Amino acid sequence: MPNTLCPELKLATTSNQQFDTTALKGQAFVLYFYPKDSTPGCTTEGGDFRDHHAEFLAAQCLVFGISRDSLKSHENFKAKQEYPFELISDTNETACLAFGVIKQKKMYGKDVRGIERSTFVINKKGEIAKEWRGVKVPGHVVEVLEFVKTL
Repeated sequence: MPNTLCPELKLATTSNQQFDTTALKGQAFVLYFYPKDSTPGCTTEGGDFRDHHAEFLAAQCLVFGISRDSLKSHENFKAKQEYPFELISDTNETACLAFGVIKQKKMYGKDVRGIERSTFVINKKGEIAKEWRGVKVPGHVVEVLEFVKTL
């Protein structure tokens, strides 16, 4: 079965950078969607990507985190957690909708619409090589890294 092409996206990131999937062709990257800056699970997940960042780079793979938070929120979160990778602001849910990660969830007994924690690996051809949905944080980043090493 052929891999699905990564949607074409252009979004603002921390450090005044631009996330542009077209410009990233020829470069493998991880795109991990997380619900909210500075929450326990998201901080742990980002920390795991931070702690293994050098190994992703050694495997010639970039890492990007993405949520619906503002760039200001992302800049604070990135600085506080010392993330060596950029965070993408998707306030309009462009990428969330393109990747189908917006779900109805229960939070404290209430129905809320939010991001289902999901990770996608995009290969050098610009194809989605692997995806994880409904991610549980413990051990996830190591699993993603092991897959990236096979690209």
